[in-house]
Amino acid sequence: MPNTVHFNDNYPLISQSDALYARAAGLIPAYTQTLAKGPTQYVAGVAPKYLQRGQGARVWDVDGNEYIDFNAGIGPISLGYNDEAVNAAIVAQLNDGITFSLVHPLEVEVAELVRTHVPGAEAVRYSKTGAEVTSAAVRLARAYTGRDKILCCGYHGWHDWYIGVTARDWGVPTAVKDLTHTFAYNDLDSLTAALDEDTAAVILEPMTFDFPQDNFLHQVREACDANGTLLIFDEMWTGFRWAVGGAQAYFGVTADLACFSKAIANGMPLAVLTGRGDVMALLDEEVFFFSTFGGEALSLAAAKATIQVMVEQDVPAYLAAQGQKLIEGYNQLAQELAFNEYTYCKGHPARSMVVFEPAAGDPLLLKSLLQQELIRRGILWSGFHNICYSHTDEEIAYTLAAYAETLPLLVEAIARNDVAQRLRGRPVQPVFRKTSDFNTRPQKR
Repeated sequence: MPNTVHFNDNYPLISQSDALYARAAGLIPAYTQTLAKGPTQYVAGVAPKYLQRGQGARVWDVDGNEYIDFNAGIGPISLGYNDEAVNAAIVAQLNDGITFSLVHPLEVEVAELVRTHVPGAEAVRYSKTGAEVTSAAVRLARAYTGRDKILCCGYHGWHDWYIGVTARDWGVPTAVKDLTHTFAYNDLDSLTAALDEDTAAVILEPMTFDFPQDNFLHQVREACDANGTLLIFDEMWTGFRWAVGGAQAYFGVTADLACFSKAIANGMPLAVLTGRGDVMALLDEEVFFFSTFGGEALSLAAAKATIQVMVEQDVPAYLAAQGQKLIEGYNQLAQELAFNEYTYCKGHPARSMVVFEPAAGDPLLLKSLLQQELIRRGILWSGFHNICYSHTDEEIAYTLAAYAETLPLLVEAIARNDVAQRLRGRPVQPVFRKTSDFNTRPQKR
């Protein structure tokens, strides 16, 4: 019998996952289209590699094992798998058609919704992925300012202008790398030291897991204004989760351009670039950013339904309430075990992260052991709590009960110095992502 969401006696059997994995060898580079979904981010031999279906906040792998999912499709599942309102909107549009030879009315309707709820959204352009809209925002900023240099903080996709400042920079020309520099979050000095007369834009994730300190975002806004530099918010995670209007609404700071994807369409592929009308107006003729599938109607129908549910049900408030229970519950358990100096949960309640301090041992090994034991108990977890509207009180309570049973195992393993020996396969591997102080380049080229 496949495992379910219970304190199962055995680890899940994953023979069908392994069979598909073998078929993908040499056929699909890295075995995955999305790094965070790939096998390197899970304990080998224990974690499923392929999911078959989802319902609400739960997923089933190809072997039939059931899990509470805290990955949310790596962000896009904001309401829940198979949400009725979103599915109905998709089916209704599917019966009319998917992609057309002229502009579709949904392009106007969704743009009006975005303008209504997102601060500073005077004009709207659609695409399919977050990397596309962040790259378009960078091109717009360069065109508008007549400058070349970009300062970034966070993760902004796979395109050349950004990926050149990461460890995975092969294939990016040096001339392109030299145009992008990084600065550290919550460190205004690192930003102002790099700002100069050639800085076209500052682009950052307005929040990952640390809240802005000392009005950091407001100070970034002021520094950009003083330097004639455009401010771009990459709201892939904060958009429609922190608030329907994203971080701009939540923190009270309006960027010149803002980029959204993930949560806006509950799993359908849609990305949005929006912002100041005078900047966006360059997309009429001067700046080229068009694509065949930008106006694809199924995703727009899903976005319209998703935004309407979010507004009518105040979904961000629900995400925050459910996520806060996990943050407080985890930290309380750690404190009761006298383990709170070594592990804690932090972040916005809608998207929090479990942290292991190096003093307790190798953080990746500890994360791997906790992941392994949560998977056994029917929880799909990769270190984060990405909350969706379908996470019920019972599922949150069950997750805390699972933590209550698994955290003492970590304490025991640390005491016995056998964390690695308890793993049933290769541990979670590191990724190149950093949100601050990574490949910081000098001020002048």
